[in-house]
Amino acid sequence: MKYKAVIFDLDGVICHTDRYHYLAWKQLADKIGVYFDEAINNRLRGVSRMASLEIILEGWKGTKFTEEEKTELAEEKNGRYKELLKEMTPNDLPAEVKATLEQLRTSGILLSIGSSSKNARFILERIGLSGFFDAISDGNNITKSKPDPEVFLMAAEYLNVEPESCLVVEDAKAGIDAARAAGMDSAAIGDAYGYPMAEYSLKGFIDLVKICEAK
Repeated sequence: MKYKAVIFDLDGVICHTDRYHYLAWKQLADKIGVYFDEAINNRLRGVSRMASLEIILEGWKGTKFTEEEKTELAEEKNGRYKELLKEMTPNDLPAEVKATLEQLRTSGILLSIGSSSKNARFILERIGLSGFFDAISDGNNITKSKPDPEVFLMAAEYLNVEPESCLVVEDAKAGIDAARAAGMDSAAIGDAYGYPMAEYSLKGFIDLVKICEAK
């Protein structure tokens, strides 16, 4: 097979938590009086929590927040977000995604998560995938956000697979750039579909099976 491992971004690829992120950031932005809309929210894809806060605070006109205050704001947003995530169930895992993951697993391909989210394990638990993946590289083990390749390189290290034998599946251009920087091929889906830096663009999640099983 062409690839020994597939590394998946989580939000927007395995499941969709965008609306929960948006609602939590919106509630925080409204509280402190900063304008926030869907366009700004789209800039937060694949970006760490603190980096996301910095983007939102670009619209802040008051006295600069201290680092301690920023940490408190980020934690407040995360608290709101985690409360919203409790609404997720296994029904939030699309049937096509579930079937594709199981087919890849049957083919002997190693599977990992490569997400900037610190809530990746909680989300996987909510959608019924706790313990499914061979490795999880997330916001708890990295220091740099995408497009830095750290999260994918760590996933490959956990899997004990060389980067050139890994395929990354991403819905964010920053994630595709991160895969390229890691020396990995990538498959773009969703908002990243058609991005020329990706080796593949997926019309359907199931297309991954044919790509991975190619010689």
